[in-house]
This record gives sequence, C-alpha cells and structure tokens, in this order.
Amino acid sequence: MTKQLEDTFLAALEQNQQKLFRICTVYSSTSEDAKDLFQEVLVHIWKAIPTFESKSSIGTWMFRVTINVCLRFRSKHTKRIDRFINLDSVTISQMNEEPKRDEQNEQLINLRHCIKQLNDSDKAVIALYLEELPYKEISNITGITENTVAVKIKRIKKKLLNCLNAKL
Repeated sequence: MTKQLEDTFLAALEQNQQKLFRICTVYSSTSEDAKDLFQEVLVHIWKAIPTFESKSSIGTWMFRVTINVCLRFRSKHTKRIDRFINLDSVTISQMNEEPKRDEQNEQLINLRHCIKQLNDSDKAVIALYLEELPYKEISNITGITENTVAVKIKRIKKKLLNCLNAKL
C-alpha cells in the first residue's frame, strides 16, 4: 500500500471512527461484540481502500463498507445461533457510551433495545440517520431512493416510538 493510500485511510478514519463504531453497536448485542465488529470493519476498509474509485466521498464509501460488514456479521451470527439453539430526546453522542442504570439513561437503553429489534435494512437506515447524514448520502450508501429513505425513516420512528411506549 502506498503512503498516499495510508494517509487517506488514516485521515478518513480520524473523521469517521466514532460514527462507524456507533453503527457497529447497532448490529451487536454486547460492547465486546461491537469492538470486534469494528475491528473487522477496519480490516475490510484497509483491504478495500486500494479499490476506492472516488465515485462518492470516502466517508460515504466507508459507511457502505461498514453496513455490508455488519450485515454479513449479523447473518453469520444468526446462523450460528440457529445452529446451536433450535428518537429525538436522545443524542447520537450517547449511543457509543456504556449505559448507566439511572432514569436518564433508561430511555437510551430502551432505544437501543428497540433498534436491535428492527430488520437489518431498517437498522442501517436509522443508524445512518442517527449519525445525522443527509437523506441523499443515506440513499447513496443503502442504494434506495431519497424519497424511500424519507418514508422509511418516518415509519422506523413510528416503530421505535411504539416499542418505547410498550416498555413504559
């Protein structure tokens, strides 16, 4: 790998590291799984960066790689389990913090639980939305139209609200 590619990787990682990790937490059941998944994401990005074609921003490309790795992880994890066993009041900066058991963070814990119940497609969309990415960028990452992104986000918010209300 050339020095230029290495510098590009490090600069992009510095800008997006926390966001990529938070996406990994959406697809993980424990903080240790999230850390392992994040390491897997970094390996995939590192290996794939020579193929980056600048058709989108490097951040958008990194999100796409992250979502794909997370979905593969989820698929493998689900198969393994099957084989062995027959949002507005929460800020995104809180998503990567280890939750504390007090009333203020109970809502965050419940939100995480509700997000983990979503299907993989909805998880990807809401994770990117919570990272405050514009609909156009979410569209580029997920491959669905901007209008579909807007509709999905509205529906996902409703699902999450219903899930949160059911916990009360």
